[in-house]
Amino acid sequence: MNATHPHTTADPPAEASHQTGQPRPRLLAAALTAAGRGWHVFPLRPNDKRPAVRDWEARATLDPDRIRRCWSTGPYNVGVACGPSALMVVDLDTAKPGDTPPRQWALPGVECGEDVLAVLAERAGRPFPFLTYSVHTGRGGRHLYFHAPTGAGLRNTAGARNGIGWLVDSRAAGGYVVAAGSVVTIGPDGEVTPAGRPAAYRVTHDSDVAALPGWLLDLYLQAAHRNDRLPSDRPAADLLGRRPGYAAAALRGEVQRVLDARPGARNDTLCRAAFALGQLVAAGLLPGELVERALTAAAAAIGLPQRDSAATIRSGLTAGQRTPRGMPA
Repeated sequence: MNATHPHTTADPPAEASHQTGQPRPRLLAAALTAAGRGWHVFPLRPNDKRPAVRDWEARATLDPDRIRRCWSTGPYNVGVACGPSALMVVDLDTAKPGDTPPRQWALPGVECGEDVLAVLAERAGRPFPFLTYSVHTGRGGRHLYFHAPTGAGLRNTAGARNGIGWLVDSRAAGGYVVAAGSVVTIGPDGEVTPAGRPAAYRVTHDSDVAALPGWLLDLYLQAAHRNDRLPSDRPAADLLGRRPGYAAAALRGEVQRVLDARPGARNDTLCRAAFALGQLVAAGLLPGELVERALTAAAAAIGLPQRDSAATIRSGLTAGQRTPRGMPA
């Protein structure tokens, strides 16, 4: 959907125009509604979750005219590109037939992604983050929409494998979700199939999109660190040196102080955190790029303006690096 390329317009493949599916006006309305919220949309295959176009992220659009042209040619479901839309969507899934939880999630009463997130919230001492725009998914799960913190570099995750817990996925830059108003056909095994039963995506909490809670951001930053998803693409153990446990604990502690800072003390707390971590950077115990990224994400999560927080972080890091601090004995 990039107007600068003649073959990347909103128009999907011609062979899809005579497919059958949900009434086009309803799906067109769903696409326009999502775009009206500032979310970049693109067509998905009828009754399916797969993109109907190539390069879907680059071609996703807010342009109502292009949206009308696209959805006038076929009953396409609606995809929302999370990256261009500055969204972080937490996907709370349901178990498929035969699924069993990993050992750490084999807990009484934990049967789905919502249960897992409830446990994580309880462990963090925070309420379940339900006060945001939410969508019931075709498989019976729930999508919680959040604003992605600027500069956090959050990406997609999948359950306990590289995310924060069993049946808790996420979609951010490089990912997409199926928008409310779309309908997929689900088979007995929980997978999308042409012969399955129709299942709708519908809004369950129609509100503004909330900021990603600080405790959730911290969990996702920890997950990104565990999976070595760092700017330099070097292994996390190399970046953190020979004592990753102490260094990582220091980083998490300072990030949490920023996230917990009260209004009126947030910028000062950010500066102090940058100073303390800058001392560890100078001692070779933490990589500066990781520290800057983590503090930038934390500052965005508590609502500090990006320009101001960037200057504060640079100032604190520079000052801290003048007085290196080694590991405790």
